[in-house]
Amino acid sequence: MSPGVSGFVQRRDADGVAVLTIDSPPVNALSATVVTQLCDALDACAQAPSVRAIVVTGAGGCFIAGADITRLERIARGEQPNAASGPTLLDAIARLEGSRKPVVAAIDGFALGGGLELALACHERVGTPRARLGLPELKLGLIPGAGGTQRLPRAVGVPCALEMMLLGTELRGAAGAAAGLLAGIVEAEPLVEEACARARSLCSSSAPLQSNLRREDRIGTLSAARLSADEVRARAASRYKNQIQADACIEAVLHGIEHGPEAGLERERTLFLSLLQSSQAKALIHVFFAERGVGKADLPAPRNLDHVAVLGGGTMGVGIAVALLTAGLTTTLLESSAERAKAANERVHALLDREVTRGRASSEQALRRKQALHTTCTVSELSAAQFVIEAVTEDLAIKRALLEQVAAVVRPDVPFATNTSTLDLSTLRGGAVQSERVIGMHFFSPAHVMKLVEVISDAQSSPAAVADARALAKRMRKSPVLVQSCPGFLLNRIFMPYSQACGFLIDRGVDPYAIDAALEAFGMPMGPCRVSDLAGIDVGLKAGAILDEAFPDRVYRSALRALLAEAGRLGEKAGVGYYIYQAGRAAPDAALQDFVKQARALAGDPTPLSLSAEEICDHLMLPVVNEALRALSEGVVARRSDVDVAAILAYGFPAYRGGPLFWAAERGFGAVLSALSAMHAAYGIGLYRPSEALRQVAASGSQETHPTD
Repeated sequence: MSPGVSGFVQRRDADGVAVLTIDSPPVNALSATVVTQLCDALDACAQAPSVRAIVVTGAGGCFIAGADITRLERIARGEQPNAASGPTLLDAIARLEGSRKPVVAAIDGFALGGGLELALACHERVGTPRARLGLPELKLGLIPGAGGTQRLPRAVGVPCALEMMLLGTELRGAAGAAAGLLAGIVEAEPLVEEACARARSLCSSSAPLQSNLRREDRIGTLSAARLSADEVRARAASRYKNQIQADACIEAVLHGIEHGPEAGLERERTLFLSLLQSSQAKALIHVFFAERGVGKADLPAPRNLDHVAVLGGGTMGVGIAVALLTAGLTTTLLESSAERAKAANERVHALLDREVTRGRASSEQALRRKQALHTTCTVSELSAAQFVIEAVTEDLAIKRALLEQVAAVVRPDVPFATNTSTLDLSTLRGGAVQSERVIGMHFFSPAHVMKLVEVISDAQSSPAAVADARALAKRMRKSPVLVQSCPGFLLNRIFMPYSQACGFLIDRGVDPYAIDAALEAFGMPMGPCRVSDLAGIDVGLKAGAILDEAFPDRVYRSALRALLAEAGRLGEKAGVGYYIYQAGRAAPDAALQDFVKQARALAGDPTPLSLSAEEICDHLMLPVVNEALRALSEGVVARRSDVDVAAILAYGFPAYRGGPLFWAAERGFGAVLSALSAMHAAYGIGLYRPSEALRQVAASGSQETHPTD
């Protein structure tokens, strides 16, 4: 029998057990409305004599994927929660944990964040093999704020709990049962029935109902907990560089062990609210929404693609092929000769085998992917391809000739996506290649690892081709940023002044290694000199020349990179560049100073600058902000948040700073304008000239960085 349905929380009674099903698509997030309705349902069950026990579950193959992050964002941005708006998640958890009637959580799919915290307050939990249990709040710059730092260590032990929180480890199915989070594993169909049976069993048991907050059998001693914290903290150090949430999480856990769970809950709440107002949490919450909004546009429905052709079996083509195969697509890889095709095939197989070695794929998955690969040197064997990605050398004549050959054998509706990083789309058109079929898909190396893809179009590109490319990128588990064609597209263009400012500072007497150290302290994975070595100094010179020609009014080009290239110091691939490389490690090279002196002499031996690390970062990063605003004003991308996501995913801009435009907005665009104006006045070069777009944003006072801007 059923007492009816109340909005997002549905109730049906079965032989003394009230089954409460949260049904709030798509992931049953704990919005204020869901929490209120859950509390109302729990209150009704507590008062109903016919209800002896309660089961809480989720609809749609998902328990609860977490809290309503939009509400967290509003609080982080300064809105105060309305106490009169209804009960909170803490209230729902108190009702569950304090219930005199047994409560069992039936978990299928996600039980993350607040969803797991709610389940931990139940007296028992059962799950399916698909159950995914985790507390990922640290990814948002926060810690669990509804008792997770207290109940989870008492349920699974401190080492496991800290791994779940600090390392983001999810326990799936049987692993959750082995850790003690789940009392049993059941297939999805009888899950609720099994949970009801366990609830009835708890009713007839003489043992007291178990509260995770009161358990002492797995918590251990304070000294052992501190040792575990030190070990997990060390493993998580690189993940939370310059961030504070990991230490806060450990503090909450240890405080509860030392002073008791009630004191731990109080400390957890204080730390959670403090972190929620921090710049890091604001930035990471911004990035959370920005990543979900990236690539959104009004486009036609994409086709269902099964077969993709990749032209070129070099490093980029092989990486793209691996990403396609991993996404389950049949892939044909074209090379210029049988020998080169064989070598490309071997490189693809080696990368697939490496995924098995690293535990990211099974041997069976790798075998299926290898079987879906066909390498060839015969263009006619591409006739069945539904989409073509060109990844040959950056030579316009070679690219055009190859695209025309392929256009003669594939269907006339097949899009051609070039992986060029510099060439304008219009230059690839002509001959047999119809204008509307030509778009860009700019992958970043290594293509099978890096998440960003710039999907590039211009006025002649077909919206249908763009829609196919965007959908294909998503199927490859990548984030597609939609970009209007221009020299350098988005990322290479806006980071053009980054490398140029590095050269300018070196010419002004700033040590190259000090520049790298400053940017690494800022949060970049590598400094600009180290990145130049990694990419290849000759490659950077070639790409830089194209951008210099496109934007001559704001170019500064130090002679240093050309001097290094002439001497054969091409970077990591040559064993020496800015750094010297031994056994795969980069080390400063005293001989670099000879080249620096030559470059400074060619620049006229200007008066040396003495800059702090913060000032070095400003000299490199503020021109990036300036160029990004120019690109936005020209319609190269639609949203500020697209710039932020692209910079984080492709260039390693620290996510805890929110991306270059979020970082600038938090600082204040007026302050950015003042700083750049001072640099331009001091040096008189276009590299630091404030753009009209920056002046307009500063004058408007707009700090908005939400994905809808």
